[in-house]
Amino acid sequence: MAALMLRWSCLGKRWVLACIDGGSRHGRGAAIGLTSRRKRGQSSVAQQPLIAVQKSRKGEHEWAAVVGLEIHAQISSNSKLFSGSQVHFAAPPNSLVSFFDASLPGTLPVLNRRCVEAAVMTGLALNCRINKKSLFDRKHYFYADLPAGYQITQQRLPIAVNGSLAYSVSVGKKPSQVSTRTVRIKQIQLEQDSGKSLHDEPRSQTLIDLNRAGVGLLEVVLEPDMSCGEEAASAVRELQLILQALGTSQANMAEGQLRVDANISVHHPGEPLGVRTEVKNLNSARFLAKAIDFEIKRQIHELENGRKILNETRSFDDKLGCTMPMRDKEGKQDYRFMPEPNLPPLLLYDTASLPPGADPQQVINIDWIRERLPELPGKTREKLIQQYGMLPEHSFTLLNEVGLLEFFQNVIKETRAEPKKVTSWVLNIFLGFLKQQNLAVNESPVTPSALAELLNLLDRKAISSSAARQVFEELWQSKGKTPSQIVSEKKLELMQDQEALERVCHTVMEGHPQVVMDMKRGNPRAINKLIGLVRKATLSRADPTVIKEILERKLSS
Repeated sequence: MAALMLRWSCLGKRWVLACIDGGSRHGRGAAIGLTSRRKRGQSSVAQQPLIAVQKSRKGEHEWAAVVGLEIHAQISSNSKLFSGSQVHFAAPPNSLVSFFDASLPGTLPVLNRRCVEAAVMTGLALNCRINKKSLFDRKHYFYADLPAGYQITQQRLPIAVNGSLAYSVSVGKKPSQVSTRTVRIKQIQLEQDSGKSLHDEPRSQTLIDLNRAGVGLLEVVLEPDMSCGEEAASAVRELQLILQALGTSQANMAEGQLRVDANISVHHPGEPLGVRTEVKNLNSARFLAKAIDFEIKRQIHELENGRKILNETRSFDDKLGCTMPMRDKEGKQDYRFMPEPNLPPLLLYDTASLPPGADPQQVINIDWIRERLPELPGKTREKLIQQYGMLPEHSFTLLNEVGLLEFFQNVIKETRAEPKKVTSWVLNIFLGFLKQQNLAVNESPVTPSALAELLNLLDRKAISSSAARQVFEELWQSKGKTPSQIVSEKKLELMQDQEALERVCHTVMEGHPQVVMDMKRGNPRAINKLIGLVRKATLSRADPTVIKEILERKLSS
């Protein structure tokens, strides 16, 4: 059988999965991907985009890809979910472990109020219905980093259900071509994290660090409404921004504070959903997209060659760029769920149901939390576009880079330059320098005040654009100096003496009669050459616009 060739048209990427828009909701192809926990029958097949896999001599066969996600976000809290142990990244191994975390006999869980409030706040921000009564369950499985042999979670009745998450993806070659899509949220539940296994391969041993055991997690389960890696990555990035805006999770994927499991399957439209695989523990949006894209491609290839898809758990090898089998997929019966006997039902209230005279420290008021929700990223982007007239893609960049929006707003407060000019400098020059040096915004040697002062000099035409770039480079390398000091030291001020500039222009024109002749004949390049010669003669201290006006006036006289 000839090897399959796949062309994928999802969101402008180039694979051999050709998208056939049969009036689908998305109107584009599917990607390869990770698995998310989706049950059969939860998503309408008619809503899925169609994919055609080209196969030699046998025509085209349409496929629909289905992707769902389970996202685990570490709650921003000083202590763990059910114990008073501190939470601190990179602490010495097993230095933050209480008796309860180690599952010593006789220890009992005590629920962390902060974690409950974080779950309610996240549920409200994601348009969920908050259950006033939720239950805790034990999920049993045996592994060395789970001392109790079970995890406390919320399988039967979670704290929040039936929400939605709106996210944006690029739909064309231009960055400005952005489409907003929505993925349903099945539920949000509170649960414990496990410890961490550290594999020492040279010594053939595994070490266990229980610092992470018992840390509070929010598990956000997204319905299988996505169909490619880029969609999944965009949804995760948007959720990450929301969690950070709420303060419910730092959501730093590099530190394992946001981990994603992806469930993926493919099927022919009109037929039952296919067997799904689950790709576990993805800690990068880029790897998430790659893993999903690869897995979709792999499943289609397997099915087209007459093989079956196994219901299994897989991992993603970022070096090889492919998924690898780990184990068979567990079912609910394997986990032996049972009610947690040491925790009563979690009861929440709203203003109408709040018991009279209730102690605010002993109850959680949903309405009180709702009233104090901060501005969410979607609303912030809308304001940026309306207030400063920036492009949608620029608003996304400002929010996606940690600290960049605050930096931008501080510059705006201190400069008289137009917002579009500030946007250009922050996103193109400032952010470009950060990327080159692999620095975070808070590590930048250039402060908002310094950039604002530089833009003020440029705005009042005290320096040229090229000089401003030179000043910025000096600011980046020499701390303590102001833009004005650098301009003075380097003698970068624009010439303010109009008569002196006219004399320079006259001298340049006399020294290059052929260029002047070409200019009179209408050659558009000639005037640019003259402008360059004048700028060179003035050591780039003359404004090109003023030079052009003088040259044109002299030629017409």
